[in-house]
Amino acid sequence: MVEEENIRVVRCGGSELNFRRAVFSADSKYIFCVSGDFVKVYSTVTEECVHILHGHRNLVTGIQLNPNNHLQLYSCSLDGTIKLWDYIDGILIKTFIVGCKLHALFTLAQAEDSVFVIVNKEKPDIFQLVSVKLPKSSSQEVEAKELSFVLDYINQSPKCIAFGNEGVYVAAVREFYLSVYFFKKKTTSRFTLSSSRNKKHAKNNFTCVACHPTEDCIASGHMDGKIRLWRNFYDDKKYTYTCLHWHHDMVMDLAFSVTGTSLLSGGRESVLVEWRDATEKNKEFLPRLGATIEHISVSPAGDLFCTSHSDNKIIIIHRNLEASAVIQGLVKDRSIFTGLMIDPRTKALVLNGKPGHLQFYSLQSDKQLYNLDIIQQEYINDYGLIQIELTKAAFGCFGNWLATVEQRQEKETELELQMKLWMYNKKTQGFILNTKINMPHEDCITALCFCNAEKSEQPTLVTASKDGYFKVWILTDDSDIYKKAVGWTCDFVGSYHKYQATNCCFSEDGSLLAVSFEEIVTIWDSITWELKCTFCQRAGKIRHLCFGRLTCSKYLLGATENGILCCWNLLSCALEWNAKLNVRVMEPDPNSENIAAISQSSVGSDLFVFKPSEPRPLYIQKGISREEVQWGVFVPRDVPESFTSEAYQWLNRSQFYFLTKSQSLLTFSTESPEEKLTPTSKQLLAEESLPTTPFYFILGKHRQQQDEKLNETLENELVQLPLTENIPAISELLHTPAHVLPSAAFLCSMFVNSLLLSKETKSAKEIPEDVDMEEEKESEDSDEENDVTKKVQDTSNTGLGEDIIHQLSKSEEKELRKFRKIDYSWIAAL
Repeated sequence: MVEEENIRVVRCGGSELNFRRAVFSADSKYIFCVSGDFVKVYSTVTEECVHILHGHRNLVTGIQLNPNNHLQLYSCSLDGTIKLWDYIDGILIKTFIVGCKLHALFTLAQAEDSVFVIVNKEKPDIFQLVSVKLPKSSSQEVEAKELSFVLDYINQSPKCIAFGNEGVYVAAVREFYLSVYFFKKKTTSRFTLSSSRNKKHAKNNFTCVACHPTEDCIASGHMDGKIRLWRNFYDDKKYTYTCLHWHHDMVMDLAFSVTGTSLLSGGRESVLVEWRDATEKNKEFLPRLGATIEHISVSPAGDLFCTSHSDNKIIIIHRNLEASAVIQGLVKDRSIFTGLMIDPRTKALVLNGKPGHLQFYSLQSDKQLYNLDIIQQEYINDYGLIQIELTKAAFGCFGNWLATVEQRQEKETELELQMKLWMYNKKTQGFILNTKINMPHEDCITALCFCNAEKSEQPTLVTASKDGYFKVWILTDDSDIYKKAVGWTCDFVGSYHKYQATNCCFSEDGSLLAVSFEEIVTIWDSITWELKCTFCQRAGKIRHLCFGRLTCSKYLLGATENGILCCWNLLSCALEWNAKLNVRVMEPDPNSENIAAISQSSVGSDLFVFKPSEPRPLYIQKGISREEVQWGVFVPRDVPESFTSEAYQWLNRSQFYFLTKSQSLLTFSTESPEEKLTPTSKQLLAEESLPTTPFYFILGKHRQQQDEKLNETLENELVQLPLTENIPAISELLHTPAHVLPSAAFLCSMFVNSLLLSKETKSAKEIPEDVDMEEEKESEDSDEENDVTKKVQDTSNTGLGEDIIHQLSKSEEKELRKFRKIDYSWIAAL
């Protein structure tokens, strides 16, 4: 049973991996990247996500290794906190509360107990670089209010800030200005490039900056694709710079190698350029990386590079410029034309991916499974070029068929339209192109849908178009003397008074087809293709159309552009009810009668869940998103939930996902077991993975054996050991990793006091007796039994005084052990 208050809107993955520079661990085994509110830890070898660091309550804006302990990681967020993590165990160590929004994070080995952050004060577009002193404290949450001003009027992007020559100075760029602050002198030098718009000084804007690790050299990237190397910048008048130029567009990021012998640059050409010895002639290239390079990172060991790309991808590259691993997130396309779909076979989320591709994304593992190239043409990255767009897609016949539509239109009269039908191949475990139809309609296709009824005799596809027609396509035998084959052909063309066809959908049993023509909804018989009836409310063009399911299959729902939601009864051919609701998304649940509708208002987006049989909503949640929700989809659950409240039962069989205008993927969910616990540093979970050691048994944890009968005696005896899991000192000492423990002097007194036995603790008499009894049970030889009997006598004589005055037989000893196990502590309460 799940409590109602635990239902909330959460990010479900798909966050940007390329929002900030990735960071390598000191040994290059792991790579860290921000992902929405989380920090993800990936293996550089296997590409698998090792840990997800939870804790921040807003967007994470920066991550850096702790320069004083390379097994720890700092992170900052817009929630105004800096958190210190042990990334090996995924444990939150400490939280520093700064109190203002933090936009970037920098660390220096020379700046002890301090980090640098970018904050904005007063005006929202004016940012400052400040130093934050991190106080030492044993508490888990510490206020860090001591801020020291360093630089003003800087860019909020961390790519525009760089520390150089082992922390001697910091360089910042914004627009046409370069500022260099020297820490020892506490002076600032400023340099300006010409902002003239003529050809000679065109596009001099700074875009990024990097500093040499050991020398006084600053590299800056610019809008015109040039790289400038600045030297002698200690003097405002004697400074010099040289230019390197290969990029034809803006330089997106720069990074020096660890030794400083090479400079790495990247941009929209999707090519990583290595400038060796910072010279024009000596450069190497790694081309065809697939998308614009937005960030470049170098591992502390110098053996690996990584590039973050605009398609939400991270590529790990060896020092010899060979790509070794790819970490692919949910691709954020310029616009999602296809909407959200679920692949019936893999249960993956399917939507627009790279230009001309469909991406299959696993919601469970938050990882892209693969891309399907639909357009099959080389993509040319040119903003002035009109590209071929993948506009529609639909799955049919339980995942056996996939229909896609692609179009390109330069002018109103120059439309290029193509529909492709893909068949799933079991041998290759992928889709293979079966039929390609050029110009299936004379105008843009507005909707397409398959008949997915279980009793359908042959696969059927319907397309609707602005040309005023809808067409029915069926699968036919296309065999010849050379091979057996199947193909798709047009079977029927329908229209209604030359109105534009805007939507189409089949009923659950496939017997009826509903097609909307602007303001009118038409119902067609799917066998004879005869027009059965029409519905017209004159409430605006139909934006969404869907049939009810299961017990509500006799209803048809339609949402109009004028903000009216209508429900028609197909048996009486009359309007059942209508409501004033500006519906932007309407999705039926395939496993129940429920329908989810998301409306848009001036404040944000609201969710309504209802059954077509009654206009009263089952569930309403206001303000699920401040921005417009564009798409939504129900995903069947592998394991049903157990909500008992009527308001939340719509989440039992399926989970609802929705995509916002900024392409944030959200869902309605319950708190995970990790989130229900207190912070990890307070309630450490390391004992769940402890090996079977003496420490494991001291904590009272017992392994679950398959044969309970054989181990019943052992488990009973282990229970008699002193339980120490409730003693904070021992829990902290045994659970906390050694490299994050305080000094031994700090823990000594608390640890020793915790070992003292209280009055409620069992007496010391019982413990050696139980230990001796365990040894005696395990022994079978008579010699060993005699030895154990002597031990029992000795311990019994010390504990019981003169009560035992004669040699006990073996049977008497067994009877005595039974009485010793009985707990008589209840007598004291009488």
